[in-house]
Amino acid sequence: MLPIDVTAAHNIALDEAVRRDAELMIVRDHLLQLDPDGQRFAAVLRNTIDQLLNGEATGRYDWNTLFKTEKTHAGTLVEINLQREFTFEDGDATDYRIAGIEVDCKYSQRFGTWMIPPEALGHLCLLVWADDRLSQWSAGLMRIKREWLNGGTNRDMKFTVKAIHRDKIFWLWKDVELPENVLLHLDEETRARILIPGKNKGQARVRQLFRFVHGKRIGRGVVRTAAQQLDYMARVREGDKGRARPALRPEGIIILGDYHSHQAVARALGGPVPGEGEFVAHRVARAQPEHHDRPHAFIDGDYWVIARPGEDADPAPRLPEAQESRGRTAST
Repeated sequence: MLPIDVTAAHNIALDEAVRRDAELMIVRDHLLQLDPDGQRFAAVLRNTIDQLLNGEATGRYDWNTLFKTEKTHAGTLVEINLQREFTFEDGDATDYRIAGIEVDCKYSQRFGTWMIPPEALGHLCLLVWADDRLSQWSAGLMRIKREWLNGGTNRDMKFTVKAIHRDKIFWLWKDVELPENVLLHLDEETRARILIPGKNKGQARVRQLFRFVHGKRIGRGVVRTAAQQLDYMARVREGDKGRARPALRPEGIIILGDYHSHQAVARALGGPVPGEGEFVAHRVARAQPEHHDRPHAFIDGDYWVIARPGEDADPAPRLPEAQESRGRTAST
C-alpha cells in the first residue's frame, strides 16, 4: 500500500465545512478503525472485479471484455460485498448505517462519475473508485448537497459531483494500490504462453503461470482464470507430479503460499510476501560465497537465494510443511 501521508496530502485542500461535519468525522474514524491500512477494502474491490470477470467459467481477465450489463452491476456488487465484509447495518434511507449514521455507497468505474440519487441528498455518501489497469483505488466520504452537484435532469434524476467541489470529499484512501490483476499486465507473448487454448488444459496453464511469473503476488483469481476448474487451488498444491509445485521443483521454482512458514521464507528471500489466498513464485539457487550480498532463506537443510535472470537455478528444495495461514483459510 502507498504511505498514509499520500492520502493525507489529498486532504490538505479539504473544505473547512467538511472538517466541521461531526457525523462525517465519526464515520471516518469508525472506518479507519475497522481498516487502518485499507487492505480489507482493497481485497473487497479485487474480489468483486474477479467475481464479475468470472475467470473460472469464462477465462476473462480484462474489465473491457465485460458486457455493459455486467459493468452496470458492479456498483451493486461493491455495495453488497463491502457490507458483508464490514457487517454494516442496513440504512433506512440509504444503503448502510455506519456508527449509527446513514451512509449511501456509490461506486464508479471512472473517477468522478459517481451517480448520486435524489434520496441521498443531505446524507453522507461513501464514494468508491477502482481502475484495474492502473491498479489503483480510492474511497472517500462526502455530504451530498444539491449545490455541489451536476445534473439531475437525466431519466433517473441522478446527479454527479461537480469537479470544482471534489474538495468536499474527505479521502479515506486516495490512489492507493489495488492488488494486481497479473494476467492483465503481462506482455501479450507471455500471456499467450500461459493461457493455452483448449479443454482439459487447466493444469498445464497453472504450471505455465508459475513458470513465467516470478516475484509477484498472484491472487486466487488469477489461478482460477488460468485453471478454469472448480478445484483450481489443487492445481498448485503438493500431490501428483503434474501439480505445479512438484512439477516445477526440478526447474528450480518454488511457489510460496500464505502459510506462516511460507511467508517467513518470502521475507528471508527479500521478495513480496503472499497475503491471504496469494502465491509468490521464485527461481532459486543454493547460496554460494558470491551471493553474500543477497537475502537468503534456510529451506530443507540448506541456504537459498533468488536466482537472477540469466543465472542457473538449482533443483528447488521442498518447502516447509504448510502451517495455519495468516488469513481465514489455510487454502494454499
